[in-house]
Amino acid sequence: MKRIFLFLAMSTLVLSCANSQKTGDSMAEKSSKVDYPEGVVPVSEIDAPYQDLSKAVFAGGCFWCVEAVFERVEGVEEAISGYAGGTTPDPTYKKVASGMTDYAESVIVYYDSTVVSYEELLTAFFSGHNPTQLNRQGPDVGPQYRSAIFYANTHEKEQAAAFVEKLGASGKYDKPIVTKLSPLGTFYTAEGYHQDYIVHNPNQPYVVGVSMPKIEKFVKAHPELLKSQYRKP
Repeated sequence: MKRIFLFLAMSTLVLSCANSQKTGDSMAEKSSKVDYPEGVVPVSEIDAPYQDLSKAVFAGGCFWCVEAVFERVEGVEEAISGYAGGTTPDPTYKKVASGMTDYAESVIVYYDSTVVSYEELLTAFFSGHNPTQLNRQGPDVGPQYRSAIFYANTHEKEQAAAFVEKLGASGKYDKPIVTKLSPLGTFYTAEGYHQDYIVHNPNQPYVVGVSMPKIEKFVKAHPELLKSQYRKP
């Protein structure tokens, strides 16, 4: 009975990413370089400040969590939440969250490859979610929360495939890795209020109950990848 009561209490406290709502009437911009639109646009319309950087795209459940993990990595200049892996027109949060599109909640990472490598980004990615859960992450269920790597070229595809094979053979997981490797199509930014969501909504129940434990797990596992402000003394 105690276990059932605890489950019900946690279910009430921790909403899914799709059911969690923006808190507050406004949100500060997360970067002085980019003016994030309120609506959804192809990322190519706003990423001019990052054209000299390398980029990579990942999906691992709710994009708030994935974005926050990457923004803690040394060498990452920007991480933008959005939608990737789909072909249907005009993706929006409401449409994607319904599970009725072929998009996944994703994050595009702009990084300095002289500071952090693609392989190190893969390390951060797999440390920030459970790659053995098929079409879900914790309370978030559906293909929009799938684990995926969207490669831009053959080199990224080969690196990602080799990393997954090595990780699967390491014995770290007792279930097969289900992360899907897919070619990168158009990446759409998520609506403005999703950007840097955890920074602006630190007390939101989903953030407290789901996001922060994932982030803390990554921080503890890979302090060598962290920006100085996130390293513990």
